[in-house]
Amino acid sequence: MRIVSGMRPTGKLHLGHYFGVIKNWLNLQDKEECFFFVADWHALTNKYKDTSDLKENTYQLVIDWISCGIDPSKSTIFVQSAIKEHAELSLLLGMLTPKSWLELNPSYKDLKFNLFFQYVRDFLLGKSIKVEEDTLRQIVHDSFYHKREVDFEYLEKGLVDLSIDANLVKEIVFNLKEGDIGKDIDTFGFFGYPVLMAADILIYKAEAVPVGEDQLPHIEISRELARRFNHLYKPVFVEPKALLTESPKLLGIDGRKMSKSYGNTIALSETEEELNKKVLSMKTDTQRIKKSIPGRPEVCNVYTYHNYFTDSQTVKDIYQKCTTAEIGCIECKKILAENLNRFLNPIREKRKELEKDRQFLDKVILEGNEKAREVASKTMKEVRESMGVMF
Repeated sequence: MRIVSGMRPTGKLHLGHYFGVIKNWLNLQDKEECFFFVADWHALTNKYKDTSDLKENTYQLVIDWISCGIDPSKSTIFVQSAIKEHAELSLLLGMLTPKSWLELNPSYKDLKFNLFFQYVRDFLLGKSIKVEEDTLRQIVHDSFYHKREVDFEYLEKGLVDLSIDANLVKEIVFNLKEGDIGKDIDTFGFFGYPVLMAADILIYKAEAVPVGEDQLPHIEISRELARRFNHLYKPVFVEPKALLTESPKLLGIDGRKMSKSYGNTIALSETEEELNKKVLSMKTDTQRIKKSIPGRPEVCNVYTYHNYFTDSQTVKDIYQKCTTAEIGCIECKKILAENLNRFLNPIREKRKELEKDRQFLDKVILEGNEKAREVASKTMKEVRESMGVMF
């Protein structure tokens, strides 16, 4: 079975990426024909204003992949922009993509919602106004989704009901209405990126794509475009199926979703010193304000991490000692830091080797590009013949 999957080069990978994507890729590469690509064109959809680190981030992404065990001798590793056929197929598929398919795709609105929410949250934090994050998210969510357009009156009322000063609320709403928040994704490139994503998949006649549940709409557009093309012209494309991957349960060090935008990640490239500092800062059971109080491991983020990085017998011991107040949070965190460092050490060592050997990285990328281009060019020959565009 042929597998295609990609990641945007937006910086070094973290533990959430490892358990959400890379771990699954490692299993697939031993059983299937895998094409893994750096989606640098997709990175431009909302990062087009500053591309100064795009090339370096591409290298860093490939370094992280190989350091984690993605093997260039087993998997084809390549860079999206090196295969110009992706752009050609995206253009041709765009000709037959109904605008409504893109308007109904949830990703555009979801990202805009997140930008609005982050602005409101950061504005309030900047004014030293504390609001329960889930409550705030719900208010912004409801104002964003219960009508076709953003209901700013609903948002204003919801914020006032939280006892936030009315003048500050008006400032927030004005900035959301008239400011630049979300304008960076009001572009043709972002609106049409599901078509480019479909081209990324269909051009390799991928039979399956490993995705999280939130990406299912993109796979469905790919399937619909394959069906539409095959019906209008001649059968060329395979309808890819989604391989659902389990979402990692690891939260960020502050207890929120692990995200670079929150600054709460643990990178695969963290030094031992950096990692120890981050683990010691992790949030634990908020009700356990001193060691003598029995803990509740089931609500503790550190305990969740232990289930990933600590052997099962030690995990049982920690549970027993935490619930009987025999072990404190600092000691518990030190055990986690030791085990996390043990997990990351091989990745760190491999990264150090690869950082010094750009020649090897260039060789991997160029060879992968050639393999990908060979497949993509054959598919495009079929596409052109099928559509009658031969010149």
